[in-house]
Amino acid sequence: MPLPSRLRILPWACGVASIALSGASALAADPAPFELGGPGLRITVTRDKDVLPIAQVPSLAEGDKLSIKADLPEDQGVRFLLLSTFLRGATNPPPKDWIRAAETWKKKDKENSLTLTVPKGARQMTLFMVPDTGGAEGAIVDAVRGKPGEFIRATQELNQASLDRSRLDAFMAAIRAQENSHPEYLRSVAPALARSLSMKLNDECLSKVVELQASCLLENREHLVLADVHSSSIAETLTGTPTDLALQLSSTREAGYGFYSPYIGVVRDVAKIFGAFSNPEFDYLPTLSIRRDASASLLLNKAPSFQKPKSVLVVGMPAIEADSPPRLRSAANGPICAARPGVVLPVEGAPLIYSTAYARNMTVKLTAANGETVDLPVEARADRGGYVVRSSDPLPAAFQGTVKGHLSGYWGFERFDGPDFALQLPGDASWKVAGEAPTLVVGRDNALTLTGEAPACVEGVVLRQGDGAPQSLPWKVQGTDALTLSLPLADSKPGDIRVEVKYQGRAESSMLSLKAYAQASRLDGLGLHAGDNSAILSGQRLDQVAGVELSGMTLQPDGLTRDGSVDRLRLVAKGDGAALKAGDRVTARIRLKDGRSVNLAATVEETRPRVTLLGKSVSPGAANEAHPLQLPGDALLPDDGRLVFSVRADQGVAFRPDDALEVVSADGAKSVRLASANGLRLSGPDVMVATLDPGILAPVSGPLRFRLLREEGPSDWQPLVTLARLPHIENVRCEAQDCTIKGRDLFLIDAVDGTPDFEKPTVVAQGFTGSKLAVPAPRNGKLYIRLRDAQDQVVVLNVS
Repeated sequence: MPLPSRLRILPWACGVASIALSGASALAADPAPFELGGPGLRITVTRDKDVLPIAQVPSLAEGDKLSIKADLPEDQGVRFLLLSTFLRGATNPPPKDWIRAAETWKKKDKENSLTLTVPKGARQMTLFMVPDTGGAEGAIVDAVRGKPGEFIRATQELNQASLDRSRLDAFMAAIRAQENSHPEYLRSVAPALARSLSMKLNDECLSKVVELQASCLLENREHLVLADVHSSSIAETLTGTPTDLALQLSSTREAGYGFYSPYIGVVRDVAKIFGAFSNPEFDYLPTLSIRRDASASLLLNKAPSFQKPKSVLVVGMPAIEADSPPRLRSAANGPICAARPGVVLPVEGAPLIYSTAYARNMTVKLTAANGETVDLPVEARADRGGYVVRSSDPLPAAFQGTVKGHLSGYWGFERFDGPDFALQLPGDASWKVAGEAPTLVVGRDNALTLTGEAPACVEGVVLRQGDGAPQSLPWKVQGTDALTLSLPLADSKPGDIRVEVKYQGRAESSMLSLKAYAQASRLDGLGLHAGDNSAILSGQRLDQVAGVELSGMTLQPDGLTRDGSVDRLRLVAKGDGAALKAGDRVTARIRLKDGRSVNLAATVEETRPRVTLLGKSVSPGAANEAHPLQLPGDALLPDDGRLVFSVRADQGVAFRPDDALEVVSADGAKSVRLASANGLRLSGPDVMVATLDPGILAPVSGPLRFRLLREEGPSDWQPLVTLARLPHIENVRCEAQDCTIKGRDLFLIDAVDGTPDFEKPTVVAQGFTGSKLAVPAPRNGKLYIRLRDAQDQVVVLNVS
């Protein structure tokens, strides 16, 4: 239960404030937050010849030498006994000489401080501060040696809680620092801080007025911090789980983190553990240690007592184990421009780099193409999402174009290697067109690829033509040395054009002079069949064709497609077609949009076969037997169903044994050829029946069409059926005014309504991943479902 604000900030003094709480409130309330300032400690650790303050030590090792001294005011009125103990296992009590004591009030350093060496076999270390009284040391020795496992667990949890608190403090400090900054700045900084520190951010706070955003973000602080995915057991429990899910689960009991998840809930079980040792003389209080350099300031969640039972302050120390630096990952999407000071190297995977001093002496080593190297200092910035290069000195001339950057430093005493980055710095080289210069043609957009030494540093690309106004162009960085552009020349005239590329921090732009041409259509051939009222013209730049005159017919363009570098223009006759026979040689007069006309000779080909769809029947699959969906007649084919359809040959033409039907998806991505060997049967000379299993078209969906395949040419395409994936409904339960649909693949539903007109539909969001869908209860016992694959079709679900 949080203390009143006026009582939370008590200074550490020789007196004590008694705070009375009713028994009922104390039992029902959550543990109070750690807001009371306690005494401090000064701790350094020596390993080999290196000496580090405790704030830079993530873990201890056998043979480490520790210097520990209480940091108390000169007028300290209560004498504190400082004790330390090493622990080696839950079932293996430590020897008595592993427990040491110092009388903090003595003048000599040998008497008022501890100088310790981590013994072989030790796995944990715990510190105690207790008011000096007869029997205190013996009582703690008996408690530690009597149940070492309980102190091991408590030490682990207190150390983890202190790390969580460090992330909370870093988040709060950054939010408060930006509280009075630009009104919109906090909206961008808060999510970045939350991602960097693995915090649970209340997004609703960012929609409030500016004056209330910071205070809202800092509410309910005990629920802000989630378990650190590097140092907690969550990472082991959820190995391979996406980070977002791991962070969501980390605040639940089932995720393997007990009651301790969000922030310092550890006090629940630690207090319970210590309660077993409490007696009329001593009461054990957990503390959090806020480490800054060699100082470890203690935070309490309960005012200590200097009267019986006297409070024993318990301090968790880092575990005694091999240093395990986090696996820091690069979060960059491509090359990073280093042309301006303060470049950010985005990283992810280690929130403790922002809230602790474990990662120290971090630098990025730049390696130029000629092998020359330079080390630049970097600083971890949670609000920037990575390490910021602190140096603003100009780099040597060799560092141009793409250079390799390697992040490294120390994690405690051990070498710490981070990820590599591709950094780019612009030089004096000009931009060039990649490969052979393309022919730029006016009247359409033209793709263009440029190569240069630092595309990540491009600030702008401008197109200029004649005296016209400059036009800014979008671009994409491709690889490490290229930009891809699209030149909008649809409304341009032939002539000289200029493309200017500007780098960040450079006043001058790099200019490329190019030329745009007017390209006439290239006509390769005209294909037409006897009896058809349409033809196919092939060639290039056929978008310039205005029409075709052929043997008294006028044909108009009816759709242009491109097959690689070849254009295919469908032409449809206006009015009745001419009576052309197979083998006739004709001359087509092709009119272009610029007024020119071109003659093209062609030969009329054999009559193409024509077929008519006689009938079709759809058999639904068995996936929804419990709650079947009523399909709209034979217009919809479920992906687990079956389609049987029949076709008739027109004009008295008989089918041949080698005839086949081709069924294809609307986009042409998938097709199936039905022949006598796989589902095609003759019902009579001019009628055939086909059976289609939609599984062979997976994973496509949407409208299907068919045509007859024959050696002299295929028939025209005709619509067949709409192929749709159906959700699997497992249960429908209605109570009062609401119904809940339970099942799988509910994302295949576009909308649900209680009426077929969809007057007030419940729309299913894109990317929906749930297994339950709440909808209003229908009046007639039927729910109408519009599918995402066939939004013009409606299926019915009976709920009565």
